[in-house]
Parts: sequence; C-alpha cells; structure tokens
Amino acid sequence: MGKKWLQPLAAGLVIMLVAIYCYTVSANGLFYFIENPLQDNMRKAKTLDERQPDDRIKIVKIDQHSLDAIGKFPWDRAVYAQVIEKLEQSGAAAIGIDVVMAEPSKNSADDLALADVLAKYHNVILPVQFNYPPKQQVGDLIPEKIDYPSPTLSANPKQMAHINVFVDKDGKARKLPLGLPDEKGQYVPAFSVALANLMLNDGDKVIRNEANGQWMRGSAAIPADGRNQVTTEFYTKPRQQMDAETGYETLSFVDVLESAKPLPLQGAIVLVGPYVTGMLDEYPTPVSAVKMFGIEIHANMIQTLLEGKYYREAGKPAGIGIILLVSLAAMYIFNRFKGRTALLFFIGLFVLYGVVWIVLYMVCSWLAPLVYPQFALAAVYIWSIVSHYLDERKERNRVTGIFGRFVSKSVVDELLQSGEEVKLGGSRKDITLIFVDIRGFTPMSERLEPEQVIQVLNEYLDVCTKAIFKFSGTLDKFIGDGVMAMFGAPIAYDDHPEMAVRAAIEMKSQANLLEQKLIEKYGIGVKFGLGINSGPAVVGNIGSEALRLDYTAIGDTVNLAARLESNAKPGQILISEHTYARVKDLFAIEPVGEIKVKGKELPVMVYEVIGNLS
Repeated sequence: MGKKWLQPLAAGLVIMLVAIYCYTVSANGLFYFIENPLQDNMRKAKTLDERQPDDRIKIVKIDQHSLDAIGKFPWDRAVYAQVIEKLEQSGAAAIGIDVVMAEPSKNSADDLALADVLAKYHNVILPVQFNYPPKQQVGDLIPEKIDYPSPTLSANPKQMAHINVFVDKDGKARKLPLGLPDEKGQYVPAFSVALANLMLNDGDKVIRNEANGQWMRGSAAIPADGRNQVTTEFYTKPRQQMDAETGYETLSFVDVLESAKPLPLQGAIVLVGPYVTGMLDEYPTPVSAVKMFGIEIHANMIQTLLEGKYYREAGKPAGIGIILLVSLAAMYIFNRFKGRTALLFFIGLFVLYGVVWIVLYMVCSWLAPLVYPQFALAAVYIWSIVSHYLDERKERNRVTGIFGRFVSKSVVDELLQSGEEVKLGGSRKDITLIFVDIRGFTPMSERLEPEQVIQVLNEYLDVCTKAIFKFSGTLDKFIGDGVMAMFGAPIAYDDHPEMAVRAAIEMKSQANLLEQKLIEKYGIGVKFGLGINSGPAVVGNIGSEALRLDYTAIGDTVNLAARLESNAKPGQILISEHTYARVKDLFAIEPVGEIKVKGKELPVMVYEVIGNLS
C-alpha cells in the first residue's frame, strides 16, 4: 500500500469509528431523531390490504358514553364481573381487562363477585403495572414498584400480564416488551402475549427459552432486542382517524353491560380498557400524530403475535458490518476518483443504499440502519473533497514556487487567476527582450577555483533575476554565464519597454556593487553587457507536450536583442531604435550610431542607456 493511502485510510477509519459510535452509543443511536422518523414513514406506506385488522380482535371501550351512563370512575368491580359474564356468554375466547385493580375495593362484595368470575373463567387476563423511576433507563428494568391485582381478587398468576408501554427517546411507542422481570427475576408476560397465547395452538405459543433468554413463537425465534422488546406492527391508526371498516370493531362498555342477548363475539379476543383522553392511557405512535389509546396498542401487538410477522431490526453487529462495508467502499472510491466523477459516485451510492434499504424493508421486513451508513458515506466524501483540495493547494504552491523562479510573484498570481491552460504552441505578442552576459567571466574562471567560480556566477545571476522580477519580467533561461528575459509576456503590459530598461539599470547598479565586493575578495571584477530590443515575437510553449515544454520567445526581435548584447561593452546597456522610440523621454540616452549585426543586411541604429533622468 502506497504512502498516499495512509492519510485517507486514517481519516476514513476515524470517520468509520465515529459513525459506529453514533450508532451504538445508545439503544436508538445518536441520530434517532432522524432515523426513527424515516423508518416511521416507511411503515406508513402499507396498503389497506397489508394493514387489514384481524376481525377476531374486539375492543370494549370505557368511553365517555359509558362514563355518563355508569358514573364517575373508578367503577365497582361487580360491574366488570357482569361484563365478563356477558362476554363469556357471547363466546369470547380471551378477555383482557386493561384496568389496574391493585387496591382492595371498599366494598368487599364487589371483589368477591369479580373473584368468583375469575375463578370460573380462566381465559380472563388482569393487568400488572410495573412502575419505574422517572430518570431510570428502561434498559435497566429495575422496577420501583409493581402493582399486582389485589389479593382480594384471588387471581391465578397465569391470569396476570403486564400492560407497560415503553416509548423511545422521541416519545413514540414503537415496541412492546414481551415480558418484564419481577422482583425475583421471573418474567411476567405482556398483556398481548398472554391473550395471544389463549388463541394460539400449543405448538405456536409465545414462550421464553430460559436457557438462552430467547423469546420464541413455537419453533420460530421472535426478533426481540436486548430489552425483550419486539417492534409492533400497526394495523390501525388511532381510532379517531379510522372508520368502521378499517379499525378494530369496538363496543361501548355500557352497551355490553346492558345487552339483553349474546353479542357476536364467538372466538374473539376482547380487550376492555380506557378510551377517553382524560384517563391518561394514550401514547404517540409512528403511524399518526394523534395519540393511540393503550388498549389499541395492545390490540395491534396481539395481531402482530398472532400473524407472526415482525419487523426485524438489524442487530448491532449487523449494523456495524454495514457501516464498515459502506465506509471501506467509500474510502476506496473517493480516494481513486475526484471531481465530477466522485460526485456521481456519491449520489449513486447514496441512492443505491436507500433503494437497498427500502427493498430489505418491503421484501424481508428487515430494518437496517439507514442514517449511519449514509452519514459515513457523506463524511468520507466530504473528507475526500477537503483532502483533494488540500492536495491541489499543496501542488499549486509547489508549482507556484517552481514557476516563481522564472517570473515575479505578481505574474504567477495573475496567471493562476486567469485559469488559462498550459498548452503547446505560441501567439504573436509585442514584447521587450533583454540579453545579459558577464564580461570578463572567462579570465576570472581561469584564476579562481571551480567552487569559487560557481559562487560568483550564482551571485551575478541572482542580481539579474531579482532585477527582472522587480519589474515584472519573465526569466526565460540562463545561457551559460548569460541571461535571457522578456517583458510583456505571459502577462501583457503597455509599458514593457520602460520596465525592461529599468530592470537593466537596476542590474547595472547592483553589478557595480558586486564588482567592488569581488575586487576586494579576489582581486578581480566583472561587468555586464546588456542588449534590449522591443517588437513582435512569437511567445509560447515549445517542445514536447508529453515530456517537456519550454516557455520562450522566438523571432527577429529576439535575435536582434541577442546581437545587441554581443556588441555591448562591459557595463554598457544597448537598445535598438524600436525600444528608443518608446522610452527616449524617460531615461538619459545617447546615440551610439549604426552598427553591423549578424543576420541583418543593413546596419542598425543603436543607443546606449546612461541611466535615469536626474
């Protein structure tokens, strides 16, 4: 594995660990406020056929109509005994009373009447209420108090089941605990479990395997979580939003109590419980903004158990495996690709995982984590963007540093901001060329050691380079002990002749200082000879596009500048008449006269720059 993989791999592993932490930090994960609503929306997508309530489940409502007819709650327990008798005579297979009766009645005759009915009919289930401290985590399952049916009712333990409904962090009831441990560690089954078992065959009953703690429906394992909770399938919405054809059949408590003949309840599971907001037995659910009565939640859970259909949530190991897989795939892809390609991969993977998640949900009823893998995917993608940007900035700085050795920083910045591509070929531009050569270099090199020659040469070339860059010129190349530079390219300047002459004067001035230094040190000094010409030239990249490009200028203008330099005496700055015409009013210039240069049929007029105007 190359070193270039180390940084993205390290960053990807950190992101992966963060995603796993967010997923495992609690039962619902750190992003439950996003994950849970997304899952809820999928659960709402069920069709009416898929959400068909079981017509064997009936609800006897303790509603406002019953309260108005019977009187203020709580009622005498003899009233429940009478209703149970009516339901048994109507052929009910199981009856659940969702009204806590933990204290003895003031009238012992009422308790005795209900006790007689419970002893007579073993298919009646009474509620057990587990009370937990307000700030305790539900997962601890250490009850502060347990409200059993009053001993005066003489209920058989097999006729008792808990009615607790737990809510998630967002306050919604999505699961029901199949059983809760009592003070002795013995599990009290859920109200829905006890009632469903009265309907199921012996081979299909819901039981807890004491050996491994697994809840089973017959031979099939129920996908309960670590808190013995199973996800409830909601076949109905809160009764306030359902019509008679799509909800569980309901009867008013007082109507059952006053019925003169058997009701059509043969083989039914009948739940009796509060159906009034004021009785404080309602909870938010994933299927509706309107709260659902506890008795309705129990009815939905009973149907879930009867049908044996559950939403299986991916266990933490499976969820972690998915996050690892998505993170590793993202690390590989986004380190390999960047720009638009990486964006397309990101969108594709993001959508693909969402589609796979939906398919798993719809086909397999399997709830895989959604937000956490996509969080890892997005985080790795964002990191890749930042990483590639930093790499490009680093490369840009490197290239800028290299390019900055040839042109001034202002020229580099302007070129980078222009965004123009470097390509083979050139264009015709009006520029000014300077050729500089060191006079007396050969005799000096004969007297000095090679190391000293290189040192002196570097100091002279440094003087030239600084002067060129000071006036926004471009260093074309070093030619042995000479220098070629251009002004007006690659960035065009209208005053490039002036800039070139000022750079030449700067070179001459600094060269004089350097010469004094060398005379003192080595007893020998050298001077510059400079030639300057202005005019049109072809400027661009010349060479091999694949291997090496050389940014330079070619043409007669270049040749003449080189010829002027070769004719310049030590310490002399010669300019052509083309340059003279543009700067004659800016500097002290004297005519030299016409000279014959190589490559020209006719002599050319030459001028010498003495210096700046005083």
